Amino acid sequence: MILSGAVLAAGGVVEVQAQRTEQANDWRLAATEDDRVRLRGWRSAWVKGLAQARTGGAAAEIAALGSLVDPDHSIAEPELPDGDYRCRTIKMGTQGRATLTYVAYPYFRCRVAGGGQQLSKIDGSQRLTGRIYSDTDARSIFLGTMILGDEERSYAYGRDRARDMAGVVERVDPTHWRIAFPYPAYESVVDILELVPIAP
Repeated sequence: MILSGAVLAAGGVVEVQAQRTEQANDWRLAATEDDRVRLRGWRSAWVKGLAQARTGGAAAEIAALGSLVDPDHSIAEPELPDGDYRCRTIKMGTQGRATLTYVAYPYFRCRVAGGGQQLSKIDGSQRLTGRIYSDTDARSIFLGTMILGDEERSYAYGRDRARDMAGVVERVDPTHWRIAFPYPAYESVVDILELVPIAP
């Protein structure tokens, strides 16, 4: 009986979180406490990940990425127009469970819809889906979840911390955007998702 009550209580918390995320227009009201903490530490995670990647032997690769991986470089108007994008993930640093401090994956396809509020990675073995919230004139915030393998549906945001994703959305130049995910659940210290529009 006690176990059943605990399970029901946990389920209730998940439902409340899902409803709060769906209804909130402010990411601070939608985000879990864990993700608010992660987002507060976005820059320190980025700096730490960069340093580890450089000392781990990827200094040349980091230099070639230029402003894409510079935490202090962005331009105004971070909003992503609706459409399809080439997107790739760059992982920097290690939380101790991985030996590599730098990994750059190939490009996959992402899609932005809903007036710039919905982002999904639509191919690859690890896919994300979630909502983009306005924040300032220099950044937006992404809150979403990860879909693995052949799964067809995502978990509700807030249901599984290992699947939850929270990132800072910025525009790097007129045709490039990025999302920095500080302290993701697996492996790296920071993940950078690069987004480049696909010409129609």
